[in-house]
Amino acid sequence: MTLKNQVLRCPTCRTLVTAGDENFPFCSDRCRAVDLGKWASGVYRISSPVLDPEVLEGAEAASADAVRRQREEDET
Repeated sequence: MTLKNQVLRCPTCRTLVTAGDENFPFCSDRCRAVDLGKWASGVYRISSPVLDPEVLEGAEAASADAVRRQREEDET
């Protein structure tokens, strides 16, 4: 089954929705707006950090090292 033919439920009203539909994963603009309103009003929220700060610092350092190495290679 391809993603376009996959059938899931609208997260707002639980109506069946085909993945290829215009409003996917919602069944309508109304359900999309209701969901956005819940995020905006704080009903939905991410309760903890997405990444551990130590992991984030390590990723930033690794990225900076990769950029530095690439610049050094470009200069030679």
